[in-house]
Amino acid sequence: MVAVPVEPDAPDAQQLLLDELSDPIYAQSQPSWFDLLSQSVLDWFASLSLADGTGPSALALVIGAIVIAAAIAGAILVYGLPRWRARSRLGVELLGASDRRTTRELRRDAERAAGANDFSLAIAERFRAIARALDERTIVSSVPGMTAQGFARAAAQQFPAHAAPFEVAAEHFDAVRYLGRAGTREQYDAVRELDEAIDRAPSPLVGGGAGAGVGAGAGSDAGAGATDLMRSSAR
Repeated sequence: MVAVPVEPDAPDAQQLLLDELSDPIYAQSQPSWFDLLSQSVLDWFASLSLADGTGPSALALVIGAIVIAAAIAGAILVYGLPRWRARSRLGVELLGASDRRTTRELRRDAERAAGANDFSLAIAERFRAIARALDERTIVSSVPGMTAQGFARAAAQQFPAHAAPFEVAAEHFDAVRYLGRAGTREQYDAVRELDEAIDRAPSPLVGGGAGAGVGAGAGSDAGAGATDLMRSSAR
């Protein structure tokens, strides 16, 4: 641990301040786009003057409210539900490991590993990025004990058109993570393409999808993990 001077000079104080502000917790505490939008709407309504008759008409208020509601619904349709719990969930277990990285950080690390031809690490990081992304979008919760195969089944329930790629990606993850097999560029490309496809897809929870934050049998994942792993090994 680096000792902190009792009375640091100007350069030392500046460096200490920069080191402190580089902590990810400060970035995580920033308001999301949904927080800013909600606050703007509340401020707008608070600024209206209705009692003295100087404000807009009732019809204008109704039309404005409809437009705002439609904009919020459209944003949720594209980006999924707001990440109310994102900051509190960053320290939870992610596919058998404690991992505080965000989706952006996991994708970045996966690309770095792929650039260094470490495709085993790249596959593992990219699959974790998929799990983190769906957790942040409150589509599939990354609960303790969830295996790669369990996550793939839960994600496939939400994105049925990608069921087969999810199963293949989970097998690649188990192979490099637990079976010690060397990953390949083709395998990483398949996981990356799945990640990009799911990232572009609208949230299935809007308009009658399955329940939000589905764990998909997380309680049975721990017991099924060994069976899934043996099945992956046999393949």
